[in-house]
Amino acid sequence: MGFEIELYEERRRKWRRSAFWKGFAIASAIIIVFLVIVAAFMGGRKNPTGPHIARFFLDDVIYDNSERDALFAEIAGNDDVKALVLRINSPGGTTAGSEALFDSLRKVAANKPVVAVMGEVAASGGYIAAISADYIIARGNTLTGSIGVIMEYPDVTALMDKIGIEMQTIRSSEIKGGPSPFRPLTEEARAEEMAMVEEANQWFRGLVSQRRDLLGQQLDAVATGGVFSGRQAVENGLVDAIGGEDEALAYLESLDPDLASFDVETWELPAADTSLLGALGLKMGINPLFNGLSGRSGPRLYSLKR
Repeated sequence: MGFEIELYEERRRKWRRSAFWKGFAIASAIIIVFLVIVAAFMGGRKNPTGPHIARFFLDDVIYDNSERDALFAEIAGNDDVKALVLRINSPGGTTAGSEALFDSLRKVAANKPVVAVMGEVAASGGYIAAISADYIIARGNTLTGSIGVIMEYPDVTALMDKIGIEMQTIRSSEIKGGPSPFRPLTEEARAEEMAMVEEANQWFRGLVSQRRDLLGQQLDAVATGGVFSGRQAVENGLVDAIGGEDEALAYLESLDPDLASFDVETWELPAADTSLLGALGLKMGINPLFNGLSGRSGPRLYSLKR
């Protein structure tokens, strides 16, 4: 009798273990199928079709972005897109990223009307995006301008001296490696970096002069690196009008009354990473961290929000 009870208990334990693993396998399969469906849905999002006015939200810091450039190339070549409303809310970005964005938007403007609508801030690289448009609209209290270039880096040499850490570096010249937080910047290296910043600044000024028809003292007055309210920007020629998207649509309709019959549809970049690891990285802030670090070198077209 004792043997039969023991055999029964052993069989019950085996059944429990089997049931657990079967349940685990089924749950895992359901989760995987769910993630695949979500990824397919997110990755399969299509941009609008049929005749319409495109809208694109340019938010946050501007970096070089090949997917963004490809999207604007698609807009430029898409006959269904009759015009583009560019909604800008950006404090700026890198010089190369802002240059690439400007070039992409000018290709759109070569084929169809483009109007920029500024939000809370459209400064520095954000302003470069705005002047790629044919017409610029800002809120009265938008922060814009900041026409200038900045390069900055931390200097922890005093802290290293205090805690007794010394960085040993072997390099081919005094300017190799650029500014480093681990050593003081030599006068020779500073001159090199200043020349690069000034070259980028002259490029920025040239764009503003060309696109906004500002010369001499008019250009000097706005290209100080300072920011302006939307109202001030209208007064000094950096912005065309005060308003929002309604005013942008009114401007487009003034160019072509037929544009009034088209809906405004939002175009979006594809999701950066629809995988489980990508989603976890986004939740934990890992992906944005690495994306941000990738743009830390070289002159930048940032402005400070105040």
